[in-house]
Amino acid sequence: MTDILQRIKDIDWQSVTESMHQNGYAAVPNVLSDDECNTLASGYAQTELYRKTVVMARHRFGLGEYKYFNYPLPELIQNLRTHIYPHLAPIANTWFKALNILTSFPVEHKDFLQQCHSNAQQKATVLILKYGEGGFNTLHQDLYGDLYFPIQVVLMLSEPDQDFTGGEFVLTQQIPRAQSKAIVLKPKKGDILIFTTNFKPEKGTKGYYRVNMKHGVSEVKTGKRYALGIIFHDAEK
Repeated sequence: MTDILQRIKDIDWQSVTESMHQNGYAAVPNVLSDDECNTLASGYAQTELYRKTVVMARHRFGLGEYKYFNYPLPELIQNLRTHIYPHLAPIANTWFKALNILTSFPVEHKDFLQQCHSNAQQKATVLILKYGEGGFNTLHQDLYGDLYFPIQVVLMLSEPDQDFTGGEFVLTQQIPRAQSKAIVLKPKKGDILIFTTNFKPEKGTKGYYRVNMKHGVSEVKTGKRYALGIIFHDAEK
């Protein structure tokens, strides 16, 4: 696992930070290998890895399916979650300070998880998503309790225009008293997207204000699309 730790370390985190502040998202190419992506996608059938399966249509979330992992997480996922978080915590703290939100996130992920568990949020939130032809995910925010981390990560496990067509990643920005802005991204297999869970600060003439953001997935036209979602806070249920 030293290889993945080095890859995380080698990410240009300064560029990620600048993109997060400016756009509310950042794209990082080639974080996972093809073999790692294939292993994670093929693990979808291993029921013992998961605590819960959600069929989106039953809840009007879209058309597709996702599964929440059980603790302990697979080693690769645990390393991604543990070692990406410290690079994002300073961004989150900057955002909350700008918006005068009296919350400060610890440097280490294990310390943040202790806070979650003390708040009765003890369920793993890392999930793997599967979409077939016609599949999509409605615009949403991944908040699982009162205590949340405002940034999350998606890792693309399938190759667009090869394993599937369509299925773009969609973000929307809602600026106060203005129309929403749509952002469409097309990460490749092994890429990661880092993005806000629910809002980012924007500087105006009278200080910072909140730009609310949601994310989803456009309709998959052909094939199958797999992705891994890493959410840094735990859930109540």
